[in-house]
Amino acid sequence: MKVLLLGMGMQGKAVAHDLEHSSVVDEILVFDIDTDPLKKYIKEKGLHKTVLKQLNATREADLTKIVEQSGADIVISMLPAHFGYGVATAALNAGVHFVSSSYTGEISELDSAARKKGVIILPEMGMDPGIDLVLGRLAVDNMDQVVGLYSYGTGIPEPACADDNPLRYKISWTFEGVLKAYMRDAVILKEGTRIDIPGDRIFRQENVHRVEIPGLGHLEAYPNGDAVKFIRMFGLGKDIRHMGRFALRWPGHCRFWGTMAGLGLLDDTSFDPENIPFSPRQFLVSMLSPRLKYGDDERDLAIIRVQAWGKRNGQGKMVTYEVTDRRDLETGLFAMNRTVGFTASIGAQMILTGKIATPGVLSPVKDVPPEAFLRELERRGIKTASRIEAVDTDEYRPDLLSGTG
Repeated sequence: MKVLLLGMGMQGKAVAHDLEHSSVVDEILVFDIDTDPLKKYIKEKGLHKTVLKQLNATREADLTKIVEQSGADIVISMLPAHFGYGVATAALNAGVHFVSSSYTGEISELDSAARKKGVIILPEMGMDPGIDLVLGRLAVDNMDQVVGLYSYGTGIPEPACADDNPLRYKISWTFEGVLKAYMRDAVILKEGTRIDIPGDRIFRQENVHRVEIPGLGHLEAYPNGDAVKFIRMFGLGKDIRHMGRFALRWPGHCRFWGTMAGLGLLDDTSFDPENIPFSPRQFLVSMLSPRLKYGDDERDLAIIRVQAWGKRNGQGKMVTYEVTDRRDLETGLFAMNRTVGFTASIGAQMILTGKIATPGVLSPVKDVPPEAFLRELERRGIKTASRIEAVDTDEYRPDLLSGTG
């Protein structure tokens, strides 16, 4: 079978690596704007199934034409998120299945047409969103009554290479995307009350708590996007009183970036377009990106943790699912690349082999077989673990018990 891969950046490389080892994939047709370094990369890594061609994705007509004429059985988009709807629409019109790691957004509007045409559209098939949603489904299904559901995700340097810069952070994702997320509004549920947190306040100490990770110690957790919208997605009812999605960083990160946000240095508008034709955020991206690179022998650490607590067999219980990964120094792929790219590749292969067969706009929450998915992660060296503990349902809440950041 033939896969059309749009975008071979940091995460797209992991998709190509994984598809190369698939017995159901015969050809990987890759389109990217920056072909010269990729030609060298493909040759050095021995990606024999991969065929590279040039694409300027900003030309929508060209993008649509490529999808329609590719002859592919499925499209995997690793382009920036704002291209998602256009690529998904082009795939639908061509009768080709579609997978991406980006949030669903307006792609949900294509559900009825996709079902009628027999096309599978699977967004949110990455690390976060993606792995967290599959783990959330497992956690919820292990409980008879869910009072709270928290999920955590991170991509950070290992302790051995975290202390050579003041931020204790290095780039395994686009830094522009990281700083943009640092200004994203968040919504959580506490004691049954919805709390809206403006993007420039997510790092304030009242919104930050600590999480203990065995073998690592404490990490800081700060709100990451709208958690409340997932209540309906997971089928949670009136019993749910706590709902949160959080990102994790090494201690000190939140205080620093809270100060930067408060000073307006994460804004994406220029204060004086005539004299300073770039925004504070663009300045930070340009200045810090070269200084926050990983060395060839340094590894990142990716963690997804989901905790659900409530009642199980009439007793107060908490179930925890966790996925962890580290950079593969042999391939050079970061843990972030692997957990995002491998997940998208697994989703595509599940579609190609019929393990996911229902047409429409799907979700990892309800449409990806969780046990089979975790087995595929394990096969790729990405570790999974779970545990169940007794808790006092009326008293337990991770952000209270673990202290503030």
